[in-house]
Amino acid sequence: MTSDMLRKILLAGAAVAALSVGACNKKPADAAASDSAAAASDAAAAATAASDAAVAASAAAAASSTAADASAASSAAPANK
Repeated sequence: MTSDMLRKILLAGAAVAALSVGACNKKPADAAASDSAAAASDAAAAATAASDAAVAASAAAAASSTAADASAASSAAPANK
């Protein structure tokens, strides 16, 4: 084998390797879009969780207020003797 033939084989191998790596890697724009979509999904999940927590806190406050009103009403009633 001559050095010319070895050079051609080396060049062909490098070209195949470059095409293989290029085909397997994500494009930067696709990766950014994917990351952006994932971040939006995470933000939506966080907002849903926060909303659920606010609803639960509101329900707990309403239950506490109802219990306090019932306690106040029972203590204000005259005792039967």
